[in-house]
Amino acid sequence: MTSKKTEKTPDDYRESLLDAVMPHIAFDGWTKKSLNLAANDIGIDPRVVDLAFPNGAIDMIALYAQQCDIQMLEVIKDSSFEKLKIREKITTLVRTRIELEQENKEACNRTVPFLALPQNYFQGLKILYHTVDLMWKAISDTSTDFNYYTKRMTLLAVYSSTFLYWLGDESEDHNDTWEFLDRRIENVMQIEKVKAKYRDKQPDLAGIWRALGKKRYGS
Repeated sequence: MTSKKTEKTPDDYRESLLDAVMPHIAFDGWTKKSLNLAANDIGIDPRVVDLAFPNGAIDMIALYAQQCDIQMLEVIKDSSFEKLKIREKITTLVRTRIELEQENKEACNRTVPFLALPQNYFQGLKILYHTVDLMWKAISDTSTDFNYYTKRMTLLAVYSSTFLYWLGDESEDHNDTWEFLDRRIENVMQIEKVKAKYRDKQPDLAGIWRALGKKRYGS
């Protein structure tokens, strides 16, 4: 009795297409040409790309980010991770997430301006938000309501600014980037200290901004 061969669906090609397209992005960006070349590389009809990724390149970028996010979570399985302080855990997650993209750094350089296009901006923001939300959940963050969102938006700013710094960093082992990250985390910690100082008092916005200014400029 012969077994019937199972025919692949467009979804079955999603990961192989993503792997194939990355080298082309470095040269041709997120263009139709890159997507077609990826299809040719794995020997399928370019029309399958439209079925596998209905929204085109933005769907591919979302899948790539999802893969990196999943790999990032491997770091929390290390027994030493649980012993770290919260700021150390966040720093470790941000650094790990960025280092995962080292192999595709040139493609990342082409991805940033693509996501900055008006038609892609909100989808790019959604991808970033998912990453930082996952970071907070990975360390069992229990914040709720307003604090829940402010934490995520603050980390989004830290992560995205560090990522942009990393793209242009040519220092050995990207040491300048990790120093930059440490400074950004320290800035956040100082702001949190100021917020805690005024949390149980009648809001004094002028006083808060003066305190933040002193922390920022060292006066």
